[in-house]
Amino acid sequence: LAINYTNEKLQQFFNHHMFVVEQEEYKSEQIEWTFVDFGMDLQACLDLLEKPLGVLSMLEEECIVPKATDKTYLDKLMNQHLGKNPKFGKPKATKKKYPAHFDLGHYAGPVSYNVTGWLEKNKDPVNETAVKVFKASKNALMADVWSDYLTAEEQAEQKGGGKKKKGGSFMTVSAVHREQLEHLMHTLHETYPHFVRCIIPNEVKTGGIIDGPLVYNQLTCNGVLEGIR
Repeated sequence: LAINYTNEKLQQFFNHHMFVVEQEEYKSEQIEWTFVDFGMDLQACLDLLEKPLGVLSMLEEECIVPKATDKTYLDKLMNQHLGKNPKFGKPKATKKKYPAHFDLGHYAGPVSYNVTGWLEKNKDPVNETAVKVFKASKNALMADVWSDYLTAEEQAEQKGGGKKKKGGSFMTVSAVHREQLEHLMHTLHETYPHFVRCIIPNEVKTGGIIDGPLVYNQLTCNGVLEGIR
């Protein structure tokens, strides 16, 4: 989910940059043209992922709710979005070992997700005994990396006094990822980007084989066909 979320943000940036630049050129050449923001094509999916009561926000919330489980998270998602958001759907029943629990309509097409283990993975608990070993390490870099991490025992000792330091339970994996992605997008918007379009010719990793529909779908998704048009 985090990878697809990142791809969605980068694709929106690519679409917006490529087509805004192209349309500015039309304007400079005095070609009659109604401006279209192609980057907005992805906004509905991004809103579903990152806005309050979205997929990621609800995941982070469930990670701090007592007795929350993967099922309670899925139930809340279904109640909040199923039948109400066109980008959120319920997959067809299958006999697979890990059946899909919900679908998201990404730019490149619908993707199915199984939420088993999501809460535990998102909390990413750190063994505090290991943390103590890292902090006491004779390796200066290792000790520095873990120096501002407070174990539960240290938090209890400092409770009520001084500036709070980070603890493992206060920052989920998805929250850290969103923060880092936000910094990345800010950096990209401050630059003049160049893009390399990569096309996968087939899914069997064999030379001399071109899967037409697969290549066509990629050319559509990465904006080449729209740019030519």
